[in-house]
This record gives sequence, C-alpha cells and structure tokens, in this order.
Amino acid sequence: MENNHHKRRSRARMAAVQALYQMDVGGTPINSVISEFIDFRFPSTDDEKPSKVDANFFEDIVKGVVQFQSNIDKDIAEHLSEKWSLKRLDMTLRAIMRAGCYEISRRPDIPALVIIDEYVSIAADFFEQSEPAFVNGALDAYAKKIRAAEFGLTGSAV
Repeated sequence: MENNHHKRRSRARMAAVQALYQMDVGGTPINSVISEFIDFRFPSTDDEKPSKVDANFFEDIVKGVVQFQSNIDKDIAEHLSEKWSLKRLDMTLRAIMRAGCYEISRRPDIPALVIIDEYVSIAADFFEQSEPAFVNGALDAYAKKIRAAEFGLTGSAV
C-alpha cells in the first residue's frame, strides 16, 4: 500500500509540474488547469479501483505554488548564479523548481530528501544534460537553509 501511495504522489508531482508549465506558457487560469487535469487527464476512478494520481496532493502543489509564488521565486532567484535570472530558466525547469521549493517550504510532513529526489527524477524525465544536477544542487541548498535541523545543521553552519 505504501508503494502505491508513493507512486500516486509521484504522478501528482509530475502532473503539477505539467500544470504549472501550462499556466506559465498559456496563462491558463489556475482553476481551469486543475479542473482539466482532474477531470480529463487523470484516469477515471470508481469505488473498486483507486486513482493512479493523488488528486488532492496535485491540487495542493499547484495552488500552493500559485499562492506563494512571489516568495518561492525570490528563493529560487537567490540560488541562481549572477548570470541567470528566473526568467532565463527553461519554463519546465522553472515549474520543477517552483513545485520543489513549495513542498520544501510548506510541506514539513514530507522529508526534504524525498522531495529533492522526486524533483530530480522529474528533471531527469525532461532533461538529459546538467539540469537534474542543477535541480539537485539548488533544492538541496534551499532545503538546508529552510530545514537546517532536518539535516543536522544548526546556527550559522548553514
């Protein structure tokens, strides 16, 4: 059962990244995107068979990123080199980073290392070059800043 829960959440994360990308590219309103994914893109469910996607988790990520986007974008920008701005990031990469930062900052019920691993895996699904390593480094640095105690870091050691 735990493995199924993990798979449902992994699929929800992938769908959230796709929804955030769609909103970024097309300016599609949040409620329209969420409804489209839940009603048409997620496999239909019945009482006998649970959905293959955790729709509530998907919705939490998408709504959370939108609600806290200005703070999330500032946090991402702090972890970019001087040569890069948030707007210069590939839109898919930006969606991955936003979703990962949202979970790290707002979902303390999920271990940071799990979140990082999930979004590095999503990055690897979309990119073959240095992007997964970029996601790993940026989310790791962000998680160590936000959740220092979880990494055994205290005080100014961060």
